[in-house]
Amino acid sequence: MIGVYFSGTGNSKYCIEKFLQGYDAGAKAFSIENEECLTAIAQHEDLVFCYPVQFSSLPKIVRDFIVQHGGLWRGKRVFVMATMGLFSGDGAGVLARLLRRYGAVTVGGLHLKMPDSVSDEKVLKRPLEKNRRLVDDAGKKAAGAARLLRDGKPPQEGMGLFCHLAGLFGQRLYFFNRTKNYTDKLKIDVRKCIGCGQCAAVCPMKNITLREGAAEAGSRCTMCYRCISRCPKQAVTLLGKQVAEQCRIEKYL
Repeated sequence: MIGVYFSGTGNSKYCIEKFLQGYDAGAKAFSIENEECLTAIAQHEDLVFCYPVQFSSLPKIVRDFIVQHGGLWRGKRVFVMATMGLFSGDGAGVLARLLRRYGAVTVGGLHLKMPDSVSDEKVLKRPLEKNRRLVDDAGKKAAGAARLLRDGKPPQEGMGLFCHLAGLFGQRLYFFNRTKNYTDKLKIDVRKCIGCGQCAAVCPMKNITLREGAAEAGSRCTMCYRCISRCPKQAVTLLGKQVAEQCRIEKYL
């Protein structure tokens, strides 16, 4: 087995690594941004795929990765893991249904509550110690799910019809347009920006460039919040108007 993941602030990367430690300590995890990822998928039949839920749906970058490489998934056995700040209903089920469309067999799903990564909104923000407990609990849950999968009893979180309806009517129906396309709403305050380039360096879409000593955002943001959590001057925002908390996983370990 190998792990495949997309991670914004590090939550999904942490969880898939904990899962693989519980399943097979020698198994490797590959980011979808890694040039070796496609080759690794082609060479393995059993996969675990982890990603952060956005508005009870897939990040646009994850959906595009699946669709653009549709021929890779036929016959793969995939266990799906979704990380989230609160509740998504069928967070894992969204990817499972898309993978099945391309011929994959989805063997189960897991939902993992992690620190909220929407850095420029105060909603769902928790005290530091509570977030640390969330991370610890999620790691243990991921490792436990790995053992269950190895024993032939994989969890089925997010997989059923009830979960599908909960995700649809809970968030996705109302926020569908938020993840249908990449967004052009990323904002950079040039009065705060020092032109350090950290935001551009971590952007998975290459959506941020440096121009005349300041960062400039394009129109292909996938809402991963890496740049917002990395900026040393808190000059970048997306959904809100100011940064409430920078939420990189290292803060909670």
